[in-house]
Amino acid sequence: MSFAEPLTVLKAELLQAIVPELINQLLDAVQKATPIHEVESDLWATVLKIGRLGLDAFLKCHGTGDVGPTVTLPDGQEVRRLEAVHARRYVSIFGAFTLSRTVYGTRAGQAAALVPLDNRLQLPASVFSYLLQDWDQALATEQAFGQVNETIARMLRLNQSVDSLEGMNRHMAEDVTTFRVLRPPPPPASEGEIVVVTADGKGVVIRGQGTPTLCGGQRPAGQRANQKRMATVGAVYTVDPYARSAEDVVAALFRDPDYQPVLRPVPQNKYLWASLPQTEPQAQSSIDVVFAWLEEELGKRNPDGQRPTVYVCDGQEALWEARKLFLLDEEAVEILDLLHVTPRLWEAAKLLHGVGSAAVVPFVRARLQLVLEGKVETVIRGLRRLAVDRALGKAKRKALQRICHYFRKNRRRMRYDDYLRQGYPIASGVIEGACRHLVKDRLERAGMHWTLPGAQAMLDLRSVYLSGEWQAYQSYRITKELERLYPHRHLVAGEAFFALAV
Repeated sequence: MSFAEPLTVLKAELLQAIVPELINQLLDAVQKATPIHEVESDLWATVLKIGRLGLDAFLKCHGTGDVGPTVTLPDGQEVRRLEAVHARRYVSIFGAFTLSRTVYGTRAGQAAALVPLDNRLQLPASVFSYLLQDWDQALATEQAFGQVNETIARMLRLNQSVDSLEGMNRHMAEDVTTFRVLRPPPPPASEGEIVVVTADGKGVVIRGQGTPTLCGGQRPAGQRANQKRMATVGAVYTVDPYARSAEDVVAALFRDPDYQPVLRPVPQNKYLWASLPQTEPQAQSSIDVVFAWLEEELGKRNPDGQRPTVYVCDGQEALWEARKLFLLDEEAVEILDLLHVTPRLWEAAKLLHGVGSAAVVPFVRARLQLVLEGKVETVIRGLRRLAVDRALGKAKRKALQRICHYFRKNRRRMRYDDYLRQGYPIASGVIEGACRHLVKDRLERAGMHWTLPGAQAMLDLRSVYLSGEWQAYQSYRITKELERLYPHRHLVAGEAFFALAV
């Protein structure tokens, strides 16, 4: 049988059966005034049918991959054709197929030395096609695995188990680390003038990490079945300067009706990653893991320190300590996220004036103006004086002292007048959004409890997806897997395969 004969049969079936069936289907829809959405659905079913017929014919062209009684491998080893033909399942976007494959080895029962058909087709390690894996997991980065199954089932008439989707997710994430390490820096022409590094933390509920049950299935008071583990989220991006005045920032934050914002520079090449605490190859906190990556990424993006580097974080001291440990650039600018200052100004105003007082908004506006003008010490002294003048009670005084202590501790990171002149970002909206979108929107939905490996795999893939590198990563991991699986695939390349294959 010629290798092209299945395609000849396919052509005849399409012309004699499928195409006439399609034309009659459309004629019937016209005559019956069938709604267009139903016509679309019927056409899509036909497309899937044609795809299945086409892929089936393509597979039949290759036979079982029998290339003769023996094959000599590049290392000189001669392997022989084993008697039994081995079956393998392959699940494509057009449905499941069973492939019959000739296997070569030294003897039955040992690992196969060569499977010509697998090498020729470059089949994935799993039963699922690379395209189906891509579609499944692109959806899984945004939807629960059960919803992914439902979506794919509606689109492709193909059912998959949640377990298989979860396993596929973990398998796909295995190469993210090496991809991240080997990823080249963005083209210099695509970068902004300022390099921005930022980090924050977000908790993830991990299944089975809490206290085990005691007698009768109970737990000691105050202890839960599951517990949160802290994920650290890091981001590196570049942006052009955006100079503005303190008045501009105040007007924007208070949504003044006469304020006309100018077009802001857009962050460029925003790379994200989130990590949970690691246990292998050694125990590491999530902060250390992410800051080690930030150090490496910063070295790629700003190797000679030619562009100014800005670190924007909240007041969590562990983040600033990690910055000192991993990111040693003495010229870099540390900035306290302004949106962690404003809530404390609101709290101070309510302590001094009362929650419902009309004086709260003007008070916050005036103090925010002073902070943005670089007059942090003036604000601290004013708050302390007002606490005395108004004879606040002990609890309110203590709360106001905490606010003043926070400002004093971070005052060297609150030189906002200078930052605004230089056009630096003064709020960590990028990382706040990343914590919400990268972690919370997918890992903190109602009823979700993750295992550590499962949560980390999802964070790895979501970081690739949200960094705009999904297709680049798919190409990388497929190439790497095929090189590992099929070192001898050149033996069955070209048309010589069909001259030998049965």
